[in-house]
Amino acid sequence: MLLPLLASAAFAVPATAQTAPDQPAGTGSGRTTQADTPSQQPDSATTDGDIIVTAQKRDESIQNVPISIQAIGTRRLDQLNVSNFNDYTQLLPSVAFQSSQPGVTTVYMRGVASGGDGNHSGSLPSVGVYLDEQPVTTIGGTLDVHIYDIARIESLAGPQGTLYGASSEAGTIRIITNKPDTAGLYGRVDGEVNTVHAGGIGYTTEGMLNIPFSERMALRVVGFYQKDAGFIDNVPGTRSFLPQPGGITVNNDAFVEKDYNDTETYGGRAALKIDLDDNWTATPTLLYQEQRSHGSYGYDPRVGDLEVQRFYPEYRRDRFAQAALTIEGQLGNWDVTYAGALLDRRALQSSDYTDYAEAYDNLYSAVGGLAGYFYYQDNAGNTIDPRQRIIGRDHFKKLSQEVRVASPVDQPFRLVAGAFYQRQSNLIFQDYQIPDLGTAVSVNGYPGTLWLTRQHRVDKDYAIFGEASYDLTPKLTLTAGGRVFIYDNSLIGFFGFGRNPGVDPDDGRPYTATPFNAAGSSRTGVAGCYLAGGATLRDAFLNGGDTSGFLTTRDVGAIPCVNLGVPAGGRVVPKRADGQGVTYRFNATWKPTDEVLLYATASRGFRPGGINRRGDVGDYDADFLTNYEIGWKTSLPGGALRFNGAVYQQNWDQFQFSFLGENSFTVIQNGPDARIRGIELDGSLNLGALSLTASGAYTDAKTRTDLCSSVVCSGTGTDILAPSGTRLPITPRFKVSGTARYAVPIGPVRAYVQGLVAHQSSATSDLRLAKAAALGRLQAYTSANLSIGGEVSNYTFEIFVRNLWDERGQLSRFQQCGACDQRPYIVPIAPRTIGLRAGVKF
Repeated sequence: MLLPLLASAAFAVPATAQTAPDQPAGTGSGRTTQADTPSQQPDSATTDGDIIVTAQKRDESIQNVPISIQAIGTRRLDQLNVSNFNDYTQLLPSVAFQSSQPGVTTVYMRGVASGGDGNHSGSLPSVGVYLDEQPVTTIGGTLDVHIYDIARIESLAGPQGTLYGASSEAGTIRIITNKPDTAGLYGRVDGEVNTVHAGGIGYTTEGMLNIPFSERMALRVVGFYQKDAGFIDNVPGTRSFLPQPGGITVNNDAFVEKDYNDTETYGGRAALKIDLDDNWTATPTLLYQEQRSHGSYGYDPRVGDLEVQRFYPEYRRDRFAQAALTIEGQLGNWDVTYAGALLDRRALQSSDYTDYAEAYDNLYSAVGGLAGYFYYQDNAGNTIDPRQRIIGRDHFKKLSQEVRVASPVDQPFRLVAGAFYQRQSNLIFQDYQIPDLGTAVSVNGYPGTLWLTRQHRVDKDYAIFGEASYDLTPKLTLTAGGRVFIYDNSLIGFFGFGRNPGVDPDDGRPYTATPFNAAGSSRTGVAGCYLAGGATLRDAFLNGGDTSGFLTTRDVGAIPCVNLGVPAGGRVVPKRADGQGVTYRFNATWKPTDEVLLYATASRGFRPGGINRRGDVGDYDADFLTNYEIGWKTSLPGGALRFNGAVYQQNWDQFQFSFLGENSFTVIQNGPDARIRGIELDGSLNLGALSLTASGAYTDAKTRTDLCSSVVCSGTGTDILAPSGTRLPITPRFKVSGTARYAVPIGPVRAYVQGLVAHQSSATSDLRLAKAAALGRLQAYTSANLSIGGEVSNYTFEIFVRNLWDERGQLSRFQQCGACDQRPYIVPIAPRTIGLRAGVKF
């Protein structure tokens, strides 16, 4: 996988050579940052101190970066036992997210959330995620990269559209790994065992080894295995379906299981650092991670606390691999960087869809339920059990390349500029299966499949960017930046039901007006496929034309025919949505003293438009977020006290709104405008043996115009789903967290006690008022972690409790049948977990 990157690097001008924290970039003083130093750090009760970050594509002290940024360094990540996405976002007050299970998470920042995002053919994310220099932002769920041997995690709030591009409309999260070190051979091994209240046993094994081969080459490898115990029980239950009397009743006895939702995560990383000469370094890296989840991570409060009733197997296998290459060096006194990566992600998932069958059976009760409307019969004509399951496969690929240059940092005029390209694709497969479903009612060529989605999505981005700073005086700096972008997105494939003219006889009922589909609808599926003349099968049939000769495509795989695309020259080619534009950032920074920094920023971010995977719905346009922000960073000499904050207003124009429309099919349209105001604060206090940290955010996010059921409001008010002034969903109004750590020597042991408390207020679960009422609010909650431990020589040990009060903190709410208002599920934080952790450094 590295060969294409090495080849592309041959013509790329390889940006920023990393520099030592105590020496300015661009001076030829070496390229070692905090991320490159060995992990054998001295024990301390202090916080991470003056972290060096690369948020502006340069090495800078976090206190000198005029951005609302939080960074969690190696020391705090270890002290707080951060291992996954949920752990570190708890410490980031501007971050909110929706999650249905591990690996299926949509991230939001500063209230820029409309709900309903995360679909594999939905909007691109509004928050970018980077692993080192490479973007790992994906459609359909943020990569849950295992956190171990990580130098720091940076959270950049607000639009980062100039330096980070399309999917950083609301902010960017950067995970920076520790780099190979030529200083010496060393490593560490850590382990954990824990028990979950009313759940099972979990455990973790992790290790790192740094191997220098010479003064110019070193290898760093990381491996991990983590088993998260289940805590949700699949309990006995039944479902009944029409027709009555003599209907069908089923049970889930074959799938009843305690601690139903366990997860295994395993994988590793390897990085090789090669100093090509005194000025140039190449760092190829490989990452592999696999996550296997079983069961449901949401429980049904109507059934019981931490209980569900599921009727088919549920599991998810999410594996991804990335090969990346970073080349850093200098041309003269300018720093040069090339960063490229190939990411391949495959997800396989089985989901129980019984709730959908139950809801639609009730909906069509007047005509005999599903058996009477959709003709759920086997090949012998017998009515069958209508329960469904979904087998889903997503194959996601991303190729990204960036080259940039940076002028010397010690000059009054400084410039960072570069070019960026990425191509990301997703081969989508969704198979809605009903066992024993007759061939006549199935999708053509897929016996037992009621509905099929098989599509190929491609998103391309091209950009040229630059940001320049000029010191008007030694204390006043002006910065201006821009990014010129082009996006080109495409989608092609098939969605919908099959076709059997022998089914659905024309008996005068409105919903069976034409003998097209095997299952009650003539608008989707094979009926909408393109014929040789360019017309659809449905149109040709109604107009008495030739209904033979489907057009084909080579882009998708085995499908009955193509109903999403554009007929052209005997084939169907992908539908396309493209656009171009400019984002910007203007900043003024004033530093009256070495310990005080004040800044004002105006910036703009964007998210590309795209294509609805339902072919009869129009495209959606790009949306834009404009941010106005004033911030401050203050500290006492020596860093004993630090207090940072920012106040902002953001205008979100015609934001992309995703919702489940007809046939529970995700539709994206440009919705209303929104206004978001807020304040972010974070600080730390180091009193020697005692260290304290705290962070918090207040977010007031509201619509400024009505959200209607159609793109254009009727004006009568009857189609208003959310009136102007409705709060945006998911993000709590208040989110705060604080940690305290006290360390004291007891004989040879460096002992400590540590606590963390986090609170967030309630939030709505959906923007639409009726839907939000059906789902229920995300309730406020407060959780706490406590740990006691110590170090003896190179050994560490700790006893800990997570979720001390056994809170049912709600991460998200969802319904299996999104278009039906029944059975809302709650995804909780893990119940109280007690465990023992130990490690050794060598």
